[in-house]
Amino acid sequence: MRFAKIFVALAATTLMIAGCASQKEPAEKAMAQAESSVAEFRADAEKYAADELAKVDQSITKLKNALANKDYNVVVKAVPSLNSTIASLKQSVAAKKADADAMMAAATAEWTELSASVPQMVEAIQSRVDTLGKSRKLPANVDKATWETVKTDFETMKTEWTDATTQFASGQADAAVRKAREVKAKGDAILGKLGMTPNA
Repeated sequence: MRFAKIFVALAATTLMIAGCASQKEPAEKAMAQAESSVAEFRADAEKYAADELAKVDQSITKLKNALANKDYNVVVKAVPSLNSTIASLKQSVAAKKADADAMMAAATAEWTELSASVPQMVEAIQSRVDTLGKSRKLPANVDKATWETVKTDFETMKTEWTDATTQFASGQADAAVRKAREVKAKGDAILGKLGMTPNA
């Protein structure tokens, strides 16, 4: 009877070991595939969905620890849910990247227009400021206080335009366009104070 119990215990242990061994390869392959899937879009995920990526990485690390501890069954059972999360993250990243690309295209198109019109505006204002600066008398529509304001605002405008061009050159198209809009608005205001038309 005793030997029978020992035999049963040994048989159960053997089956358990065999069962674990049979789960090892599927568990290892599943983890390798999950990590490979994330690697395919990791760079974009870091840029567009860093928080979500961090959670996926935490899950992967947890399962890799289970794999190291030979808890293959735990890994095999958890991987389908992990793969579903990875697939959702991949879709989310793709959508956010598409939105960002669309915004970049729109910003670039607007910048192309502004980078042509604003320098022309600056040139027109500069010419008028130079002319008035050489004149002994200001025109009737420009008093001394307005003239001083115009000169100050114009210097600020030129500085901000330089900042905008620097931002665009460094890849910050959206920020550059926002700055350029402000510059153009300031230029329109200066033109108005000088009695010039906005499209001068």
